[in-house]
Amino acid sequence: MPAVDILAYGEPMVEFNQTGDGQGRLYLQGFGGDSSNFAIAASRQGARVGYWSALGDDANGRMLRALWASEGVDDSAVATDAGAFTAIYFVTHGASGHEFHFYRAGSAASRIAPAGVPRDRIAAAKVLHLSGISLAISSSACDAGYAAIEAAHDAGVQVSFDTNLRRKLWSLDRARAVMTDVLRRCDIALPSYDDITAITGLTDPEAIVDHCLTLGARVVALKLGAEGALVASAAERHHIAAFPCDPVDATGAGDTFGGAFVARLVAGDGLLEAGRYAAAAAALSTQGWGAVEPIPHANAVRAALAGSQS
Repeated sequence: MPAVDILAYGEPMVEFNQTGDGQGRLYLQGFGGDSSNFAIAASRQGARVGYWSALGDDANGRMLRALWASEGVDDSAVATDAGAFTAIYFVTHGASGHEFHFYRAGSAASRIAPAGVPRDRIAAAKVLHLSGISLAISSSACDAGYAAIEAAHDAGVQVSFDTNLRRKLWSLDRARAVMTDVLRRCDIALPSYDDITAITGLTDPEAIVDHCLTLGARVVALKLGAEGALVASAAERHHIAAFPCDPVDATGAGDTFGGAFVARLVAGDGLLEAGRYAAAAAALSTQGWGAVEPIPHANAVRAALAGSQS
């Protein structure tokens, strides 16, 4: 089992994304799952990445393993659960934006429990990454996430946490309680504005960042969509302007931001440099259909950044 910079935990999914063809009846098959998107984004920026999850013994699970193999994401911590299935979802597009339809209840990943926590893999990583979805798909998966955070703390490994609130998976009260607790336990907080506003009731970005830092996060990258991002630590704070792009599908853009941001922090970048890089990567990822295919590689991000400064 190779050592990795980042070990991501959560539920991978096979995606069917509505295109503009065939009067909306044609769907492009791709891949998703926020933490898997994050892992691939980090890998495409040069980080050594592993994934921890479970898949069904089915065609969708085999496609995901082939995807990770092609992306250089180590899947040796991904179990095969012959008694469950690999989750899927559909993305439709309309005047109000994109809408998700998930088919995941009882999936292999939702059956992960604390006994399956790969403590040796966590101890060998630099960062453990998880999200609100990782904790929301089932009680046992949430317990496993907490056990993984404890294992990371015991080993001196940083914890990265993306809120990714999905109201269909749990009540707002439970999401608020769990996410607030995990924000206290993480080192790198990656909240999205709409998520953290629903959780905290705060609406001012500066106050939101202050809140996350006060809870215990050492680094906060607040994703503000078209308004860019606000990245901060106790010592510094920077507003990152949105990188110019021609978006067609924002699916996975926040995951791309997070994966690129953490990858660049692991590589030694400062907050401002990592934030600018992540904003560019996220913007580029919106210029194609699906969550994974449009995620840019490092050379494309660097070329875009260089072009914006010329």
